[in-house]
Amino acid sequence: MSETRNIRNTVEDIKFKALIGFFGQPLYIFLSLIVSIPIYLVIESYVKSIQVHEDEAAAFAGTVFFFLGLFTGRYIAQIWSARLKILPKTLSLVLCISIVVCVAWLFFHADFPLQGRVAINLLLSWVPFVWISLALGALIKIVHNVSENQLKEAKTMAAHSKSELHLLQSQLSPHFLFNTLNNMYGLSITDHEKIPALLLKLSELLRYSIYDATEIYVPLKDEIAYINNYMEFEKIRIGDRLVLTTEIEEVIVPEIKIAPMLLIVFIENAFKHSKNTIDEKIYIDIKLKTWGNSILFFVKNSYGKAENETSMVNRSSGFGLDNVSKRLSLLYPAEHELNIKKDNSFYNVILQLKMK
Repeated sequence: MSETRNIRNTVEDIKFKALIGFFGQPLYIFLSLIVSIPIYLVIESYVKSIQVHEDEAAAFAGTVFFFLGLFTGRYIAQIWSARLKILPKTLSLVLCISIVVCVAWLFFHADFPLQGRVAINLLLSWVPFVWISLALGALIKIVHNVSENQLKEAKTMAAHSKSELHLLQSQLSPHFLFNTLNNMYGLSITDHEKIPALLLKLSELLRYSIYDATEIYVPLKDEIAYINNYMEFEKIRIGDRLVLTTEIEEVIVPEIKIAPMLLIVFIENAFKHSKNTIDEKIYIDIKLKTWGNSILFFVKNSYGKAENETSMVNRSSGFGLDNVSKRLSLLYPAEHELNIKKDNSFYNVILQLKMK
């Protein structure tokens, strides 16, 4: 008994799924019942114009056949267009033109029916009428499938980009910490009295990078505060050798946002590479301001090559720039302009971003 009941339930499930596959969601059937009223009135007016007897029965049959044709066209299109991501222009154009031609023919035939030829009049009206319903159902389903597939692909790409972005962002803090600890190691040997102040500043910097900079975009004013803290950190570390010029606009409103720890990569590189110059002084110039709906950023620093630079620093020197380039392409596609130039003595970075 239980096996028979299970077989019966399985058969019923198959039938139900077949009906769902043909008609779609129950909502579609409900909407069809509502739309069937004006469709019925239009068809009734048409059959009266071509002098068909029992116009009410003919209009009812026409309405039923119209929606059966609509769902049949939808079902046929669903079979082969399930994975379409681009709308087939030729097929869509043919379907649209055929629908327009058939509608025009129905109006023409309503004005000039064949006198005394009831059967032929029905044939000349029902064939284009059925084709209209089939073509319309197929066209609606094709457009729906293409739109749905494009939306799924966009969501997949967005999820992939978001995971890649989080990976890139998670790499920034270890990179910054490695460079900072590497510099502090040298100071602990040559100038150890600066270490307590540097550790205090370092804790503030890490608090922001780990806890506050976890969002995709953060207020620009918070990022500026982080940049100012970092510059204070470098002032303590480098001391009198540093000649730092800044022109950073004070941003108060929290609505202006930027990707976190984006600008700091260029500033960190400016401090890291400028210390290798053979000049007595380290020259760094930093400018940041808003203009219109853009954020303008400029860094200029002296640079050189130190003979005692460790191979480990060499291996990590390009990491930050590669990271920020990928983040710019993900977060600011066609919304940023980055120019990096260098001559014999100075390294220049000019970055323009669209506000978020």
